[in-house]
Amino acid sequence: MIVVGVVVLVVLFLLSSSIRIVSEYERGVIFRLGRVQGRAKGPGPFVLIPVVDRMVKIDLRTVTMDVPPQDLITRDNVPARVNAVIYFRVLDPNKAVIEVENYVLATSQISQTTLRSVLGQKDLDDLLTNRESINEELQSIIDEQTDPWGIKVSHVEVKDVEIPQGMQRAMARQAESERERRAKIISAEGEYQASQRLRQAADRLESPTALQLRLFQTLGEISTENNSTVIIPVPMDLFRPYLQGGNGSNDGYARQQAAAARRMEEDEAERLYEEAVGERPEEEDGSGERPA
Repeated sequence: MIVVGVVVLVVLFLLSSSIRIVSEYERGVIFRLGRVQGRAKGPGPFVLIPVVDRMVKIDLRTVTMDVPPQDLITRDNVPARVNAVIYFRVLDPNKAVIEVENYVLATSQISQTTLRSVLGQKDLDDLLTNRESINEELQSIIDEQTDPWGIKVSHVEVKDVEIPQGMQRAMARQAESERERRAKIISAEGEYQASQRLRQAADRLESPTALQLRLFQTLGEISTENNSTVIIPVPMDLFRPYLQGGNGSNDGYARQQAAAARRMEEDEAERLYEEAVGERPEEEDGSGERPA
């Protein structure tokens, strides 16, 4: 009975150690006497031959790995500290087990060296402004290097770029100067456009009709305001005859006024003479001339 019990225990132990369950997100690479048995297995239960078979499980889910901060010097000789994050997953479980001892550690080391070499060839302005293109370049290089291991690098993101405090202050002053320059340019463009508008308005107001319309508009604006004193602009053309006096075109008008005055004086003298003698004197010699 003791022997039977021992045999049963051994059989149960062997059965429990020979059954493996592979989850949906896993694949199992089976080695039989040291040799890989075809493609990776899974998901589901699998029975292994005790002592002969060995299974290595590989997780197929995407791995998020932080790259430790890397100290580097940019192409324009600026010291910086850069860190990044990498997203990768296993596409070929057999290669991930056979071609590399620890694919996670190997991917991390490749990422660190690639980060230093690629970013060391960039200027500081590129690191700060062209993040998207740098991320794509890093992803392409790291993915090419990890492809023999059955690893697919889906995305690389540069998280932070740290620079010395003195460089930060210099960049802040540069940014402020750039903003002032842009503000001056915008102000100058506004003044230029305003001068162009004023010139166009002056060209349109050269005609007498436009001037009269502008005069009426100004009078209308003045009438709507509560002002105790109102100044009405009057065109100088109305006063030009009086200002010019007897010169030019007003000489005929002055002569007409003088002739009319002389006629009035003669009529008045004739009236006074008639009142004095009672009747108009007769012409003595018939010549029609009045006696002196």
